[in-house]
Amino acid sequence: MFDYKLIEAMAVVYNEGGFDKAARTLHLTQSAVSQRVKLLEDLAGQVLLVRSTPPDVTPAGRRMLRHYLKVKKLEDDLLDDFSTDAEKRFASLAIGVNADSLATWFPQAIGSFLVNEKVTLDIRTDDQEQTHRMLKDGEVVGCISSRKQPMQGCRTAYLGKMDYRLFATPAFATKWFPDGFNLEAAAEAPALVFNRKDNLHKELFELALGEMPALLPSHYIPSSEKFAYFISSGLAYGMLPSQQSQQLIDSGQIINLAPGCSVPVALYWHCWNLESRLLRELSCTLTEGAARFLEQ
Repeated sequence: MFDYKLIEAMAVVYNEGGFDKAARTLHLTQSAVSQRVKLLEDLAGQVLLVRSTPPDVTPAGRRMLRHYLKVKKLEDDLLDDFSTDAEKRFASLAIGVNADSLATWFPQAIGSFLVNEKVTLDIRTDDQEQTHRMLKDGEVVGCISSRKQPMQGCRTAYLGKMDYRLFATPAFATKWFPDGFNLEAAAEAPALVFNRKDNLHKELFELALGEMPALLPSHYIPSSEKFAYFISSGLAYGMLPSQQSQQLIDSGQIINLAPGCSVPVALYWHCWNLESRLLRELSCTLTEGAARFLEQ
C-alpha cells in the first residue's frame, strides 16, 4: 500500500512545474518534497519523475498519477457527502478543453455549474485532437476532444460540431489572392496555423484544392483570441470556427476565401467512469450547454 502523501508530492511537483513551487503549495521545504518523491520511487522500484525543466513523469509515473487522481476524486466526493453546506471546501477539477471551445462557447455553457457548486476548475488547453492525451495520461478527469471512441475506463458524450472555414480580410485577399484561392498564391501568402499538431488547414486545402502547396509560409499562433486578431487585422489568412467568425463576417472585416468548403469538427466529452456526483453534474451541465451553442 503506497503512502498517498508521497504520491501527492509527485503529483504537485508535476502539476506546478517544479520542486520549489510544489514546496510552497504543500507548505513544506523543497528538500522534504524531494525526499518524498525519492521515497516513493524507492518503494515503486523505478523512476517515476523525470528531473527536467519542467519536470515530467515516466510511463510508470503517469499510471501512478492517474490512480492518485481517481482516488482523490472519490475521497473529495465522500467528504462532500458528509459535510454541511457551510463546511464544504472548494473541490478542484482538472479538465482538458480545446482552445477554440474555451475562447467561444465553453464559459457560457459551464457557468451554471460554477455558480451552483463549490468547485474550481483547473483547465488545461490544447488542440481538440490532442486533449484526449491529457485524460489518458491522468492529468485531467475529463476532456473535450474530437476523438469519438471512449478510452478504457471512461465514458463519452457527444457535444456538437464546430465548422471551420478559411478567412482573410478583403484587403489581404486582394493583395495575395487576386485570382482567387489557388495553390500558387497559397505558396506565397502568409498563413496562420495554431500549432504544429494542427491539421485543419491540411483538410481544407485538400477539400478546396485537392492538395497542399509544397511550401506554406506559416505563422504559428497557439491562441484562439490572437488567431482571430491576426486574421481580422490583415496579417495572415487562416481558419476560424463559425462561433468565432460570424460577427467578423457580418461587420465586413473578413471574407471566406474558399466558399462552399468547410471542415466540421465533432466534439465529444470524455471523463472517467467514476461514481462521482460532481463529475456527473459537470457532465450534465456541459452536454446541455453545448447543445445550445454548437451545431447538432
